Amino acid sequence: MDRWQAMRIFVRVAETGSFAETARLMNMSAPAITRSVAALEELIGARLFVRTTRSVKLTEAGLRYVDDCRRILAD
Repeated sequence: MDRWQAMRIFVRVAETGSFAETARLMNMSAPAITRSVAALEELIGARLFVRTTRSVKLTEAGLRYVDDCRRILAD
């Protein structure tokens, strides 16, 4: 897994609130987006999203991590 790409995907999912929309925007498959976020969650040892059939919301850890990712990717 490319950690930089996983961070970009995570930030995009957080911004769009949708795995499917992120897949369309990044020209990737929805399962690839899901796997990337799952691998990132495994790597950092925390759930980043609360997923339901109708919504995707950041967890407390996700809120903190998305800010860190944005800063890191901007630098």
